[in-house]
Amino acid sequence: MALEHPRHDGRGDRDLQVNPIFSREPVNVPRYALPRREMEPGTAYQLVHDELMLDGNARLNLATFVSTWAEPDALRLMAECAEKNMIDKDEYPQTAELEMRCVHMLARLWHAPDPKHAVGCSTTGSSEAAMLGGLALKRRWQKKGLKGRPNIVMGINVQICWEKFADYFEVEPRYVPMEGDRYHLGAGEAVALCDENTIGVVAILGSTFDGSYEPVAEICAALDDLQKRTGLDVPVHVDGASGGMIAPFLDPDLTWDFRLPRVASINTSGHKYGLVMPGVGWALWRDREALPDDLVFHVNYLGGDMPTFALNFSRPGAQVVAQYYNFLRLGFEGYRRVQQTCRDVATRLAAEIAELGPFELLTDGSDIPVFAVRAGDDAGFNVFDVSAALREHGWLVPAYTFPANRQDLAVLRVVVRNGFSHDLADLLLDQLRRALPRLSTRPAPHRTADDSGGFAHGAETKNPTTPGRR
Repeated sequence: MALEHPRHDGRGDRDLQVNPIFSREPVNVPRYALPRREMEPGTAYQLVHDELMLDGNARLNLATFVSTWAEPDALRLMAECAEKNMIDKDEYPQTAELEMRCVHMLARLWHAPDPKHAVGCSTTGSSEAAMLGGLALKRRWQKKGLKGRPNIVMGINVQICWEKFADYFEVEPRYVPMEGDRYHLGAGEAVALCDENTIGVVAILGSTFDGSYEPVAEICAALDDLQKRTGLDVPVHVDGASGGMIAPFLDPDLTWDFRLPRVASINTSGHKYGLVMPGVGWALWRDREALPDDLVFHVNYLGGDMPTFALNFSRPGAQVVAQYYNFLRLGFEGYRRVQQTCRDVATRLAAEIAELGPFELLTDGSDIPVFAVRAGDDAGFNVFDVSAALREHGWLVPAYTFPANRQDLAVLRVVVRNGFSHDLADLLLDQLRRALPRLSTRPAPHRTADDSGGFAHGAETKNPTTPGRR
């Protein structure tokens, strides 16, 4: 269901005007009602195509984490599978088989204790996968028979899907605010908020605010100590939406996954650094005990027993097929090469932006290939000015303020994805160099964090200063 706010674009209900060059005669097409008559397919195509020219260039969108480039062979496979419904496993058994192969591959990548019997599934994205992880945590807590209100502990920097989970499934969110130079969840701060009604702690492997890894191993160690002292056994869910497909290839010595016994579940986005076009995500549990069986539905549908654990039902199989294609095509070394290139571009671009003078780095892209930069106190402009200046030339670089307790901090964030090359980074730097003299001559910044509303990519958030991030 699409929720739409009233449009105040000055057009009202005025009909679309179709240029006669595209059709046999001028045509008036209502904007917000079904046309009375059909039209030629070419006319309909041209009408939609022309309106979509007003969208930004996806390849120049440095706000989104979502893949904007794919190999032609992957796109061809997706087109061949466009009509396949992922839920019809009895009708499309090989598509279902490829889904399970991907689950087992991820289980090995994330060091599940018994990868052959791993429990997991594909989803429409890591937002759905995260909610499934949260539901499993809540159900495990309910089985303890406790009567209080369940709560979940996480940093204020979590993606909005966790706010939705807490709201939709009636779990109290306990947020750890940012403090000073700590921009994500800390181990001590997480443990301080846990009690007997805590269903779990969410650790983010790659914060969307600044690209940094949260200290998963430290959080688990602190929770181990809490259990020794109090008997409280609090599991951890790792939101690896981005880092879950970066750390295994670039940071193999970083312990964050199922090697830590306290990690009960992990999610990732196949359509982010999994390198698939949107939308596909993955949810995995360390073993069957971590996913209560009463959450799995067995449906007698279209000729076979179908176990399913998801928030939706019908969805395309094309992205799952593309994920398997990427795993097969690239292998471990291919993924390592692609992710290393992204990190190299990110760290080099961050360093060169810092050398320009008026900017200060918060992070440098050395965790996930994402970095955040602020304008120096003497810059003469703010990050919203910079974002607007770059947008004039097609670059989409978000500017926003941080959440509690660092609302005073406004940053630009750059996401480097597969397809954003060193050459494109040079073009961005050139544009930034050209914009700085003009920005520096202004008497005062023309926008502030308070009146900007924040540049929010997919601004699906309760807090207008928090960027939408899935």
